[in-house]
Amino acid sequence: MRDPSLDRLVIATHNAGKLAEFRELLKPHGVTVLSAGELGLPEPDETGTTFAANARLKAQAAAQGAGLPALADDSGLCVEALDGAPGLFSARWAGPDKDFTGAMARIEALLAERGASTPDARRAHFTAALALVWPDGRVEAVEGRVDGTIVTPPRGRQGFGYDPAFLPDGHDRTFGEMSSEEKHGLPADGGEALSHRARAFQMLSRRLFGA
Repeated sequence: MRDPSLDRLVIATHNAGKLAEFRELLKPHGVTVLSAGELGLPEPDETGTTFAANARLKAQAAAQGAGLPALADDSGLCVEALDGAPGLFSARWAGPDKDFTGAMARIEALLAERGASTPDARRAHFTAALALVWPDGRVEAVEGRVDGTIVTPPRGRQGFGYDPAFLPDGHDRTFGEMSSEEKHGLPADGGEALSHRARAFQMLSRRLFGA
């Protein structure tokens, strides 16, 4: 039986792109979605040393501030040739102005310095950790990942963040060239979704909604 406490859910983000993705993912479940930004809740300091820890910090802060269950995501791009950078600092690499064009250029410059010119040398993955926290302290946590390569120049204007520079394995278009449905749509046949966030959401959805 579905938990009635999940009829209203706070998404612990001030990022419009992430909020839009979560609204689409939750729409089939009839959940009323609010956001930390809309509620005027502050963004907590992300002091965790893992994606999972930061997701839990954000969800806990939103759940306490709103008095409602809160879902948080902490995600990032990890480039193997850069020792996993930008990783936990993916958003910070874009600076206060959210300049991901500059952040992608920084990645490319560092890859060039290391002579990473072949696809094998430009391996990367996106990771998304999700934490759902209730005001009483209950927690559900999952993590999703998608592997691929860094392309240059970045391609496409869809999505957000580093999407234009990331080519997922088995595809010939970057996340930035894919529609939102292609990127994080949940297959009707129950197969695995494509994006890291959608894969994590699939795991969480099965626990919460049985689908």
